Amino acid sequence: MRNTDFQRTLSAQDLSATRLSRWYDRLHVDPILVTLLTVVIALGLVVLRSAVGGNEPLYEAQLQRIGVAYIALIVAAQIPPHFYLRMAPLIYLLGLLFLIFVLFFGVLVKGSQRWLDIPGLFRVQPSELMKLAVPMAVAWYLQKRSLPPSMKYTSVCLCIVALPAFLIGRQPDLGTSILVFGAGFSVLLLAGLSWRWVLWAGLAVAAAAPLIWQFVLEGYQRQRILTLFDPQSDPLGAGWNIIQSTTAIGSGGLFGKGLFQGSQSYLEFLPEARTDFIVAVLGEELGFVGVAFLLLMYLLIIARGLWLASQAGSTFGRLLAGAFVLTFFVYVFVNVAMVSGILPVVGVPLPLVSYGGTSAITLMAGFGVIMSVRTHKAW
Repeated sequence: MRNTDFQRTLSAQDLSATRLSRWYDRLHVDPILVTLLTVVIALGLVVLRSAVGGNEPLYEAQLQRIGVAYIALIVAAQIPPHFYLRMAPLIYLLGLLFLIFVLFFGVLVKGSQRWLDIPGLFRVQPSELMKLAVPMAVAWYLQKRSLPPSMKYTSVCLCIVALPAFLIGRQPDLGTSILVFGAGFSVLLLAGLSWRWVLWAGLAVAAAAPLIWQFVLEGYQRQRILTLFDPQSDPLGAGWNIIQSTTAIGSGGLFGKGLFQGSQSYLEFLPEARTDFIVAVLGEELGFVGVAFLLLMYLLIIARGLWLASQAGSTFGRLLAGAFVLTFFVYVFVNVAMVSGILPVVGVPLPLVSYGGTSAITLMAGFGVIMSVRTHKAW
């Protein structure tokens, strides 16, 4: 009798597990990845609550945007990859059109013209859309061609990537321009682009560095690069951001000063505390342990995303999902390196933690696409 009861218990547990699995399958989501994303978002909301101080409307707006981001993830996961394949050229062309609109009709905020204002509705940043559209277009172009790509195919892909990156750079938004270029270029790397060509391209860029410095970079961008090597040369000007962010991170020590106890952000010494430099708030209030925990969560998200990409049922799916994951990695690396004084300040927010709606929605939609190419294999 006991043996029979035990078997019934196991059968009931197996049935419950099967139902749970089917429930996730029906939604086409990966529970592990969703859990990891939720942990990062929850930590981000806690830190953001401290960074915004008493600005309740701003915090409530971010909560609403996070809700929309989850909806975007679920919706993107339901759409089969063949739909993304068909729509890739159209999405890319629409993105280019929006970027052109931004140059002529965009809203000017803090010296940059990056947003389109939809009267009475919302404000959108089209450059964020291109983080999805560019790798999607490159993957679409390569999916029926022999891999690794030839020089001809590589040249076409570089043109697909360079045009939106150039338009974004004209806003000016160097950080997003770099991320968009990296998103498209990562598809080429995943497609098997020869590292010999990458090396030659790197040498060509290095040789052209004087021309880029003189004719491409804006004056303030050159100043940021110079300040990286010696922030104390202009402590009240260009070096202020780096000095204050590293001071905040260093003052947190091992365990931090405690939530809502950070002086750098509360006394407004720390610039852009709720956007680009929010990791400094985390470091000051939760210390090395808090930052290490966040980086571990990011690492797990990247590892899970790459595994899901490897399980895709098509070349297009593998290239697209892998590119999204690598772009997310670059996103995290650039922000943390920027705030730590390793890279120049280029205005890249910390993914899923910094304040901002378009970025969070775009990232979560990208993870939804990754889940879609994993679960929709029969196409």
